[in-house]
Amino acid sequence: MAETRKKLAELDPVWDRICGEAEAAIAADPLMGGLIHMSILHHRSLEAALAHRVSFKLASGEMPEQILREICDSAYAADPSLGAAARADLVAIYDRDPACHRLMQPLLYFKGFQAVQAYRIGHWLWTEGRRDLAYFYQMRASEIFGVDIHPNARIGKGIMIDHAHSIVIGETAVVGDNVSMLHSVTLGGTGKEDDDRHPKIGDGVLIGAGAKVLGNIRIGNCSRVAAGSVVLEEVPPKKTVAGVPARIVGEAGCSQPSITMDHLVSVGLRGED
Repeated sequence: MAETRKKLAELDPVWDRICGEAEAAIAADPLMGGLIHMSILHHRSLEAALAHRVSFKLASGEMPEQILREICDSAYAADPSLGAAARADLVAIYDRDPACHRLMQPLLYFKGFQAVQAYRIGHWLWTEGRRDLAYFYQMRASEIFGVDIHPNARIGKGIMIDHAHSIVIGETAVVGDNVSMLHSVTLGGTGKEDDDRHPKIGDGVLIGAGAKVLGNIRIGNCSRVAAGSVVLEEVPPKKTVAGVPARIVGEAGCSQPSITMDHLVSVGLRGED
């Protein structure tokens, strides 16, 4: 057993750590044993655990868990980048969210993480031409998690959506790597046009709670959007914008706003660290 765990730690340190945390959680509170075994320890890999968790949460009378599980298993087998992105998302949440003390927490409890993984399956289905199934995943994720991400949107890895209530990401939106956003963020359009109409969010961007970014505009790498802002114009890299409509109020305040998670606009006014 010890040799097996050693090999697992070398091959997949994220999954090995989650399994260790799961065992410790059961030892601390045996009443959690059923949930944790079903969701984590029963599975051979993070991909298998994700397939179970996503399908279990999204199942309904219209679409049973077993069918959704087969879809998820097929997606993870066909596209290894899905599992790699999930690991990056887990580590991002653990690093950035002060309420996250174990890697297993997002997998079991955080709807932002779970919703993004459901989106990733839906996006895979969309790219495979299975669009009705992709829409089903979008619909159920919206109903269960309160997070509405169109399956055609393109989202990078290392994503943290904290609290995640009322997130909306439109059909032609693009979100880069290592982006952090808070609840009630909208990446939306500005009218009824049906072409490329949604925002393009660069790498390392921090978007505060309730911010609305509207239209086919780019938010530059490592910039920061203050809570409650309405952004209608492009934002250069490494800037802080705030207000309705949003205006540049200073520098981003640091080289990686999405990682430091510092939302104080006054920091941006002091310039780069």
